[in-house]
Amino acid sequence: MYIFKAITFSIVTAAVIQLIIVQNVYIRLLVVTWMLHILLIGGSRFCRRLLRDTSIKMGSNKKRTLIVGAGSAGTMVARQLIKNNQTELLPVAFIDDNTKIRNLDILGLPVISGVNGIARAVKKLNIENIIIAIPSLSKKDLNIIFEECAETKAKTQILPMLEDLVTGKLSVNQFRDVQVEDLLDRKPVELDIDTISEYITNKVVLVTGAGGSIGSEICRQVAKFNPQKLILLGHGENSIYSIEMELKDIGEDTQIEFVTEIADIQDAKKMILIMNKHRPNVVYHAAAHKHVPLMEVNPEEALKNNVIGTMNVAKAASKCGIGTFVMISTDKAVNPTSVMGATKKLAEMVVQHMDKISDTKFVAVRFGNVLGSRGSVIPRFKQQIEKGGPVSVTHPDMVRYFMTIPEASRLVIQAGALAKGGEIYILDMGDPVKIVDLAKNLIRLSGNSVEDIGIEFTGIRPGEKLFEELLNENEVHEQQVYPKIYIGKSADLYMDEIDEIISIYTTLDKVSLREQLLNLANNNVIPISRKLISIV
Repeated sequence: MYIFKAITFSIVTAAVIQLIIVQNVYIRLLVVTWMLHILLIGGSRFCRRLLRDTSIKMGSNKKRTLIVGAGSAGTMVARQLIKNNQTELLPVAFIDDNTKIRNLDILGLPVISGVNGIARAVKKLNIENIIIAIPSLSKKDLNIIFEECAETKAKTQILPMLEDLVTGKLSVNQFRDVQVEDLLDRKPVELDIDTISEYITNKVVLVTGAGGSIGSEICRQVAKFNPQKLILLGHGENSIYSIEMELKDIGEDTQIEFVTEIADIQDAKKMILIMNKHRPNVVYHAAAHKHVPLMEVNPEEALKNNVIGTMNVAKAASKCGIGTFVMISTDKAVNPTSVMGATKKLAEMVVQHMDKISDTKFVAVRFGNVLGSRGSVIPRFKQQIEKGGPVSVTHPDMVRYFMTIPEASRLVIQAGALAKGGEIYILDMGDPVKIVDLAKNLIRLSGNSVEDIGIEFTGIRPGEKLFEELLNENEVHEQQVYPKIYIGKSADLYMDEIDEIISIYTTLDKVSLREQLLNLANNNVIPISRKLISIV
């Protein structure tokens, strides 16, 4: 266009000068001159660009790339890859389900077929890399595309999230690998920003278990609402130090005061001391033992941490007049078959009981498994895949509810805003996911085939069940209190039995304690978990 404008302006100027000086315009000469200039000046630059692009395409170090999506995002990706000589990717074709642009060329790249033709296109064009460039893609449609891509040996990547592109955090050519979270067919819960800001902004917030997967993410989410002070309480000094440094880096431009407290929630006096010292307005109780098989062989530790620890923190919060207390629970507390699930159910009862006798608003938040948390199935599968397999799955029919760590943390924060006291909040977690399907997706996402890595079924571990539940039949309450958030009906509380078990822990040493508990559990015949289950 610049060349066209410059040459046209020059010819028009020459015509004006001819008209003024010789009083005649040589139109045929000027037209031929205009055409020759366009051909020679424009053509020379076009040839140079054509040679450059051809040399780039012939580069042996470039990976032949297929772009899924020929819309504005896909076109932008193609343009960036063509212009950038430093990239290792060479776009060769588009895939798009829009039949109106099928068989057309965009930026010199053909639109060859729809999504169902990905495998054929990869084989025909020797594709090494696939980029999914459809930002508006639903997770259901992404699953369909990924299934097609998984049939090939090409590496599959996806555009960065839209918010990262808009904020300038990432550019359009900084692709990322498809994550298992991308394939989770559920929409994140949106927060009621105004209500949350009202009870967090410029307030003092304390998080127990702040170094854990959920606790640390709660800290990150809370920090976005600019509390006056954020207290990070945990037992492990390394994890607390890590989240403290991360938060200070993130919040260096804010006035938030970050305070660390290394303490054990089993220490009742220390909990009261910390509550009195900081006088928090809100407490998020995320500290707990959560590993099901480990708690089966260490039932007394599960009780001490999950039940007694929760009671210590709850009583300290009540004694110091804390405004809101939010406890993180689990779907394993529903009809529990494990020590961990049973102790979390007991902890829920403790929290509901405390709400009845205290001015503090006590609530619990119950959700399923979180993707990528410490000790969860995802990191374990990734380790096994890195070692070459096989991936161990307990049972082919094992299913679980899944959500991301940020989603779980946002739910906890939203529950605090909704709290009136005594509720158990449950998130609508969508459809359960088969663990074996999760394993297959992770294997494919790693660039391997299921046949090469292999899947080994090891059998259900102690305390596990095939299907998880979020509510039992006595707790079901169909009305939503917030989009995708439900509230369970209050269940019977067994505080006398809970107090009896806790009194055993406080009066006996560890050896005698275990013997006493086993004696209570039907003369050492029935595992201790059955005793707990009989209570709940």
